[in-house]
Amino acid sequence: MKKDLAWLTERPIAHRGLHDMNKEVWENTLSAFKRARKGGYGIECDVHLTADNQVVVFHDNTLSRLTGTDGFIWQRTAEEMRALRIGGTKDHAPMLAEMLDTVDGKVPIVIEIKGIPGHDEGLVEAVAAILKSYSGPVAIMSFDHWIIRQFPTAAPGIPAGLTALGTTTKDFEAHFSMLGHGLDFVSYCLAHMPNPFVTYVRERLKMPVITWTVRDDEAVRATNKYGDQMTFEGFRPEDVAA
Repeated sequence: MKKDLAWLTERPIAHRGLHDMNKEVWENTLSAFKRARKGGYGIECDVHLTADNQVVVFHDNTLSRLTGTDGFIWQRTAEEMRALRIGGTKDHAPMLAEMLDTVDGKVPIVIEIKGIPGHDEGLVEAVAAILKSYSGPVAIMSFDHWIIRQFPTAAPGIPAGLTALGTTTKDFEAHFSMLGHGLDFVSYCLAHMPNPFVTYVRERLKMPVITWTVRDDEAVRATNKYGDQMTFEGFRPEDVAA
């Protein structure tokens, strides 16, 4: 049965929450998620697995850019991640459960699952287990094909997407191969659109396509032409003329 994903494209999606380009409100923090919820935007976020198999909201594999600390995210426990300050602010690296409690079903969430070979075993199952008790609109997606192949069995029933980029025949062949794994939507790099893969997905499969990452009015207009909704940062969509 085809999933009803009308909610996915109803409103713009704040890239890693409604941050201010990491000036005062940093990406993937509870502060950024609260701002997005208040603004009525959807939220995109990223998750990894900690050393003690907990799901943490964090983009990079390494800790340095966001915390000023050396090392890899998979080397730290959940408690250690919570103790780290993001960008020198009062915000910590939140667990996925904390993020969900903060959003509380008020706006849609799109979770990008970040694979790290050798350090992501059980990540999809852990995300799915947390989402079982969450009643708000939520979807999962990934760049990583070995992660996507797990979606049908490890996260059944959860809307699932492919995050993708590229303009070559080899890129498109790889993307098309993922369509056999129960995907419901695609998140594609706007700089690489339009392209035959996105056109096929939208026009033949009637599958929604969200774009990333939109940062100006020209990109908003391109999304309106080639996609169904945007993942944005650095501005408020209502301030831009479509």
